[in-house]
Amino acid sequence: MDLFLTYTLVGLVMGAVYAIAASGLVLTYTTSGVFNFAHGAQAMLSAFLYWQFSVGWGLPVPVAFVLVVLVFGPLTGVLLHKTLMHGLRDVAEVTKVVVTVAVLLGMVSLSQWIWNPSEPRTVEMLWGNRTSFELFGVTIRYHELLCLVAAAALAIGLRLLFTRSRVGVTMRAVVDDPDLLRLNGYNPDRVAMASWAVGAALAALAGVLVTPVAGGSLEANTLTLLVIDTFAAAMFGRLKSIPRTFVGALFLGLASTYVLAYAPTEWDWVGNVKTALPMIVLFLVLLVLPQDRLRGAAQRTRERARVPSVRFAAGWAVAFVVIMFVITKIANPLMLGPWAAGLAFSIIALSLVPLTGYAGEINLAPLSFGSIAVIVAYHVGVSGTGMDARLSWTGVIAGVLAAALVGGLVALPALRLRGLYLALSTMAFGGLVSALVLSEVTPRDWPIWGENTIFPAAVITLPPVDLGPFDLSEDATYLVALSVVFAVLGVAVIALRNSGYGRRLAAMKDSPAAAAMLGQSLVRLKLSVFMLSAAIAGLGSILMVMAVGSVAPDNFLITASLALVMLTVVGGVSYVSGALFGGFMIGMGFSLINGTFGNLAADSDMYSGLFGSLSHVFAIAIALTGLGVNRNPSGIVNDICESYRPLRNAPPVLYAGIGAGLALLALNWVEVIGDWTFALGIFFVVVLLPVLGRVWMPEQVLTESELAERRARAAEVPPELRALDAPLTPEERYDLDTYLGLPARALPALDENPHDAPEVARV
Repeated sequence: MDLFLTYTLVGLVMGAVYAIAASGLVLTYTTSGVFNFAHGAQAMLSAFLYWQFSVGWGLPVPVAFVLVVLVFGPLTGVLLHKTLMHGLRDVAEVTKVVVTVAVLLGMVSLSQWIWNPSEPRTVEMLWGNRTSFELFGVTIRYHELLCLVAAAALAIGLRLLFTRSRVGVTMRAVVDDPDLLRLNGYNPDRVAMASWAVGAALAALAGVLVTPVAGGSLEANTLTLLVIDTFAAAMFGRLKSIPRTFVGALFLGLASTYVLAYAPTEWDWVGNVKTALPMIVLFLVLLVLPQDRLRGAAQRTRERARVPSVRFAAGWAVAFVVIMFVITKIANPLMLGPWAAGLAFSIIALSLVPLTGYAGEINLAPLSFGSIAVIVAYHVGVSGTGMDARLSWTGVIAGVLAAALVGGLVALPALRLRGLYLALSTMAFGGLVSALVLSEVTPRDWPIWGENTIFPAAVITLPPVDLGPFDLSEDATYLVALSVVFAVLGVAVIALRNSGYGRRLAAMKDSPAAAAMLGQSLVRLKLSVFMLSAAIAGLGSILMVMAVGSVAPDNFLITASLALVMLTVVGGVSYVSGALFGGFMIGMGFSLINGTFGNLAADSDMYSGLFGSLSHVFAIAIALTGLGVNRNPSGIVNDICESYRPLRNAPPVLYAGIGAGLALLALNWVEVIGDWTFALGIFFVVVLLPVLGRVWMPEQVLTESELAERRARAAEVPPELRALDAPLTPEERYDLDTYLGLPARALPALDENPHDAPEVARV
């Protein structure tokens, strides 16, 4: 009995911490309509800051607690709302998701910069680990008691706030009708900002409380994902009900403890089930959620996607393959591997274009679907050993089909719901794959499969596919083959968008109710596009493993998927070029930055610290690029293409750009400049060419309104030159006389004799 009570207490305490974190999540979503994926990162950052105050700098625990929970937490919420969340009202759901994901990744990168991950850090419970009392034979520490009391007080207080107070009604009205709220004399922005401050304070409180309860040392990714487990509790309350959220959190805490305590000892997989339990609960909650009401009126968003023709796309596809072939001839052979990895990741990112860009649905775990394809391809298609090992086409096809099938099974429960719920279901799937599949690194006796290992020794190696006369084990050949695959898939995706199927996807994205009224089966559309997306992600993942040689379970973590999704949206999720941008940033950007600054730091003892800091700064900058989606929902690549469109009227500018590019290519070919200099030169040519066109040939590049504005600015005399280059106007003379205290002369319009006005101006 004592053992049962002890485990019950542990489960209740863990559930109480979940409840505190989930309450903050529900509060911010209810009052702003933004699901904060960075909630766990806020808690993680607060936990590290609390350690810094209490352990690193030796401040008293109460002071550190107050500084983190009551100062840092609310300030973080206010800052997030004022700078980011305030402008997310009229954007698509994927933009809201990506902005918060960018905040998550930025906070994780910042914490790893400030607090070295290789150094262990632990924090004790409030009032210490030994201050406790006994109740019914169970030892209860004051820290645990605080968790229980705080969770119960929050559940009651927030319930009363939303239902019995004018402030709570005002908070809910911010989402329902902010204009009507403003007409009643309230400031919706101020109310939303207050709710974000309270939500962030709750995240900080959860971060401070959870680490001593969960045990172990502070680790950024683990702590962030631990708080993300509270998403299941928040969904238990449908992101609206605080009491149901509280019950869901307690259920999670108790279930995870009982599973670990009472499962038979021979079940060595119970630990993985405990880790995956919040994601399992999230999936089950999505299964039983009622049908979401179809959105009737199309929500007007700022995203604008231009659909190219198939002929135009085919032309660029050929040009792309030619460019990649040239790169194999001029690039450093050691760099062909990162180029191939970037292209493979681009194919994975391409899976998001039909799903998110065209259909408006969200998949936050494309790499998790890819991991299924990799595992199936490895077990089905690899034959031979050593240098003679080959991957059969049967293995590739089996892997792609398995990914598509699993994608359909995952999407099925959430097809009745809106995009956010589908995004959460994919995120839950990513957590399940990490906890239950990728962690199976030792042999196990399976019912049908026999004794086998899913992820043998935590490393999977895929040899190249047999492609007849082409040896794909050569980096250059493999890079060209990947470029052909990407080009063909890109043209196919654009052809799909121009087809009737693509128009049905666009109609479903714009107005699901209207599409349903026109006879479209939304379930069939969503299911088919999700399976197509998962299949492309599976193919790209197989090609990615062949490019990098081998992969470990960490290569498919949910954080890696989030980064890929974010950078693809930053590039433009409705465009094939956006997928190319996101894939290259993941496949090449991070590795080049880390490798370059790492080498510079190793070669220079004097500036090693500076180069190490620059590496972290660039990592944070890349993570925070997602924040730009708020200002530019259509993507960076779309902006660059739009800036080049006016240059069609200025051929000399284009010729100059082509000439500069060819000159850089020739210099690189004869090895006068290296690959890095060549890449930077091409980058500056691409970025600066539109600027050159506006300066060199403004009449051909600028629009009529821009030309008129420029002429107006040119005709405007600077204040310091007035009365020198041009006479003062009567109004300026009047203002000057008034400023100097001189008798003001009547303005021409007020003068009784208007014929005197020219005389006044001349004087």
